[in-house]
Amino acid sequence: MQAFTLLNGLVAPLDRANVDTDAIIPKQFLKSIRRTGFGPYLFDEWRYLDHGEPEMDCTNRPRNPDFVLNKPQYQGAQILLARENFGCGSSREHAPWALEDFGFRAIIAPSFADIFYNNCFKNGLLPIALAADIVDILFKELSEGYRLVIDLDAQTIITPSGKSITFAVDETRKYRLLNGLDDIALSLLNADKIAAYEAERAKRAPWLFAEL
Repeated sequence: MQAFTLLNGLVAPLDRANVDTDAIIPKQFLKSIRRTGFGPYLFDEWRYLDHGEPEMDCTNRPRNPDFVLNKPQYQGAQILLARENFGCGSSREHAPWALEDFGFRAIIAPSFADIFYNNCFKNGLLPIALAADIVDILFKELSEGYRLVIDLDAQTIITPSGKSITFAVDETRKYRLLNGLDDIALSLLNADKIAAYEAERAKRAPWLFAEL
């Protein structure tokens, strides 16, 4: 998992509340569990004017010119600014997979659905919950080329005008993101203890480890 430390990123505004996971990555794309390759299908029903299917080549698909991520000024955006209850709906982990694969590293919103929020940290995304009035100010300030600097270690967001906004994050989740640790990598930090346990277990119950 890619570590998150300091991000100076272009911001794309998604001025919608209650964006559910089926909008983020529609159900037909859940057949794959590869964790990669979902970026082209992010917000598929909003980005494209036709119906998307898994493994479809999106290069020449007709795009919705009114959708924010199709606009030239937001190409390469790494920060998504959204409204309340982002990531609601089903608990599909494919949603943060698609966002991360598209290129987003952080999402700012007044609130997130709990399961989606947890899944973000497990997949290298930083979800930042800010008060609704602060999010509203960011939407009003946002213009072409608007960038924010997010410092996870300091837990601050710096606006183009130099204003500093602090945000809260659980220390355990912060540690995981700063060090790029997913669930497997976190477990492997205890590889020596796991190996010692297995060795002791083999001594106490050797029949469990006998080759057939």
